[in-house]
Amino acid sequence: MHIILLSDRSAKARTIQVSFRQVAAATAAAAVGVVVLSSLISYFGVRHASDLKLPLLHSLVRAAQVEESQKTEAYVRDNLNAMAVKLGEMQAQMVRLDALGERLSSAAGIRPGDFRFGEIPGRGGALTSALPPQDLSLGDLGRQLDFMARQMETRGDLLGVLEARMLDARVKQTLTPTALPVHGAWNASGFGWRIDPITGQVALHEGVDFIAEAGAPIYAAAAGVVVAAGFHPAYGNMVEIDHGADLLTRYAHASKLTAQAGQLVKRGEKIAEVGSTGRSTGSHLHFEVRHRGVAQNPARFLFAGAGPQQSAAK
Repeated sequence: MHIILLSDRSAKARTIQVSFRQVAAATAAAAVGVVVLSSLISYFGVRHASDLKLPLLHSLVRAAQVEESQKTEAYVRDNLNAMAVKLGEMQAQMVRLDALGERLSSAAGIRPGDFRFGEIPGRGGALTSALPPQDLSLGDLGRQLDFMARQMETRGDLLGVLEARMLDARVKQTLTPTALPVHGAWNASGFGWRIDPITGQVALHEGVDFIAEAGAPIYAAAAGVVVAAGFHPAYGNMVEIDHGADLLTRYAHASKLTAQAGQLVKRGEKIAEVGSTGRSTGSHLHFEVRHRGVAQNPARFLFAGAGPQQSAAK
């Protein structure tokens, strides 16, 4: 590239030869200079806007600060709202766990005062100098809340399963004939082979006999449905209760029946009164337990019971 310079004072012309590389270098240097100059102006202008009292720059700085503050505030607010929702869920789970704990303690026979549900347990300990304490960040706090929520949900599910199994065990216990059906001694005649008091022959006694006064109340040995309530030639006035699982109890020789067929009775509920009807030599209760129609020794069930009828009837 040739550049010709002309001067008014001289008639001579000067020619300068410039290469392409020199032009490119000059252009780049000029661009860098413009960028550096503009950066310096922007830096010093923003930095000293308040000192220079430039309203435009001052407004720009304030606007940038306000925008940044709004972004930070919105971020913190969104995180606080999320943690508040998580905290509400954890509080609801705590209420559920407290209710489950109270039901389980009641089912297990534990006094409510032994477990203080709803109270924060005391905790403490010394701080070690080797590992100084550190502040939790907003992210760390959120992760801790999520972890605790998952733990509480898992424990709630496990306690629910435990409650269901305990309830199932209690239902089975309620439906098992282990409560004494009458107040009185039951060694008058046991289960098994004996000499029949009427014929004098050896015969199988398929139940146990309770000695009791006429009119004494007869109670259901377990919860169930009355499947028969009426007179039988051999058993006299008789009540039969189906307890499910192929278990049936029979109460015979009653003077009066207070339960009716189809009635749902609870454990310890009065169903009849002691008498001497049917094949009987005196006032007593004949009590049988049958499984799939086969007579079982009632002593096996009664010895597994909770004790006196008063406790069973509660």
